[in-house]
Amino acid sequence: MRTRPIIGVTLDAEEPGGYSKLPWYALRKNYFSALAEAGALPLALPHHPELAEAYLDQIDGLLITGGAFDVDPSLYGGGDTHPTVTLKAGRTDFELAVTRGALKRDMPVLGICGGEQLLAVALGGTLIQHIPDSIATEIEHEQPNPRNEPGHEVAIEEGTLLSRIIGKPRMAVNSAHHQAVATPGPGARVNATAPDGVVEGLEHPGHRFALGVQWHPEYVVDPADPLIFAAFIEACRK
Repeated sequence: MRTRPIIGVTLDAEEPGGYSKLPWYALRKNYFSALAEAGALPLALPHHPELAEAYLDQIDGLLITGGAFDVDPSLYGGGDTHPTVTLKAGRTDFELAVTRGALKRDMPVLGICGGEQLLAVALGGTLIQHIPDSIATEIEHEQPNPRNEPGHEVAIEEGTLLSRIIGKPRMAVNSAHHQAVATPGPGARVNATAPDGVVEGLEHPGHRFALGVQWHPEYVVDPADPLIFAAFIEACRK
C-alpha cells in the first residue's frame, strides 16, 4: 500500500477568456491542500470520459468537486431546464463516467457541493433544480458572506457514516448552492439536513465509502471539517 493514497480530483472547465484565450481547467488550491494535509497525493483528472477506467486504474479514491454549474436535469428525469441552470456537458459526462466506474469498483468516493449532487445522480437520485422555487425558506443557501464563514448549521443523522466521522449532532457549514438533492437514490440515505429541510449530505451504506456533503469542508468553517478528509483518506488506504 502506498504511503500516500492517490486521490483523483475532478476539475472545473472554463471557456476562453481570463486566464487563457483557449479553454482551460481550474480548481481552487484549498481542495488540493486539504487532501495533501490529510495525507493524500492529489492528482488532477482532465475531462476524458474514454479514459475514466484508465484513471481509475491509477488512483485509490475519487474526489468530485463543486463548481458554478449544474447537472443536466435530463440525466435524472428533472423535466424542463430551469432558467437558472448552467450546464457544462463535457465535465458532467466525464464526472458521471468516472464516478460510476469508481462505485462499480467500490472505490472510496467523496462528493463536495455540486459533487454531492453529481454523486446523487450517479446513485440514481434526483435534484431540486432551484431551491427558492421549491422550498419556502429564509435561509440563504447562496450565502452573501464569505465562503470561509458559516452560512447556517446542519443536523447530522444519527447512525450514519457522517455521524461517526463528525462525532456530534450539529455543525456549522458554509453554503454556496441553488440546487439540492431531492432523493438520494436507491439504497442511499440522507445524512445531514439544513434547518429548512434542505438535504445537506448523503451516503450509500452499500459501498465502502460513498459520501457527499453539500458544503465545502476544504474551507474548514467548522473544526470537524478536516475529519471528513481524514476519514476519506483512511478509507482509501484499506
